Amino acid sequence: MRVVIVTESFPPDVNGVAHCALQTARHLVDRGHAPVVVAPAPAPGNKPDATAPCTVVHVPSLPLPGYPQVRVALPSRRLAATLIEHRADVVHLASPFVLGVRGMAVAARLGIPAVAVYQTDLAGYARTYMGAGEAAAWRRIRSVHGAADLTLAPSSAALRDLETHGVPRVELWPRGVDTERFRPDRRDEALRRELAPNGELIVGYVGRLAPEKQVELLAGACGLEGVRVVVVGDGPSRPGLEQALPGAVFLGRRTGDDLARVFASLDAFVHTGPFETFCQTVQEAMASGLPVVAPAAGGPLDLVAHGRTGLLVPPRDATAVRDAVRTLAADAGLRAAFGAAGRATVEGRTWAAVGDQLIGHYANVLAGRRTAVAA
Repeated sequence: MRVVIVTESFPPDVNGVAHCALQTARHLVDRGHAPVVVAPAPAPGNKPDATAPCTVVHVPSLPLPGYPQVRVALPSRRLAATLIEHRADVVHLASPFVLGVRGMAVAARLGIPAVAVYQTDLAGYARTYMGAGEAAAWRRIRSVHGAADLTLAPSSAALRDLETHGVPRVELWPRGVDTERFRPDRRDEALRRELAPNGELIVGYVGRLAPEKQVELLAGACGLEGVRVVVVGDGPSRPGLEQALPGAVFLGRRTGDDLARVFASLDAFVHTGPFETFCQTVQEAMASGLPVVAPAAGGPLDLVAHGRTGLLVPPRDATAVRDAVRTLAADAGLRAAFGAAGRATVEGRTWAAVGDQLIGHYANVLAGRRTAVAA
């Protein structure tokens, strides 16, 4: 198959959309297909990803006001030209918002089937950043995804939300995890001594530092005796979080094997954001053999088995986060049991396995188009 992946983000960006688009392209190449990626150009000074497995076509972009780490694509003829020149069989729209909307329109004009991958909780972001606008966000989501031949939801909660708000033709497609990179034996005792010189229990958060992630909910955990909070990531909320989380260690952005080493060197992982359609860092923590604390909302509901691989807590509840960390800190046996169960749970969730599922979805869409034409 000849596939054009139109994505709102791609490495060197570090986020779930970029990572999933990269893994999708890699798997398509591995299976003998021919992908091309269309993505916003990275910020000046950020070099494109040299490890990309296929051609990446960059369209001009500008930084999102107030959040310069996010680039927004500008109108460009390169998108349509790429679909035509590549002779695309199917267009894969990764978290369509700006560039993906244009990709949907071009695909429709050219008669190319489109598969839209839902990854970003725009309605939740509207509540966080504007205090309103949720209804308008769902209207946009319905408009964009309703035009696709198929929408793929990453979790049961996301699928229910889409169907409840009138999005048609939705199926489940989860995310894979690199269980070779993220594994318990990458634990680094030297790093642990550096992070917690007095032998504290190390509790980590990994992800963007932005308002919707609500990382400030870790403040109570920072106050627990014998606990060291470590924050990995960057974003506009970092200056405020450095004030709100006294004693926490901020490591900035980490990637690749370095990130895997940090994960494996933690004693527990806490995710705080309530708007996750999937939550890849929870899977990476589980693959690293860590017990997980996460909100009982969105993607984590599919990933964390409460009382077996971790603890689910009410969203936006700082006291519940603190108490869950305290419970894990007090019981090494419980941490070990949760961590081992988590690793066992994700061992079959490879990118190869979910990539094959995606190719099956493409094939079904193409078969449906052929049937419709024949009728």
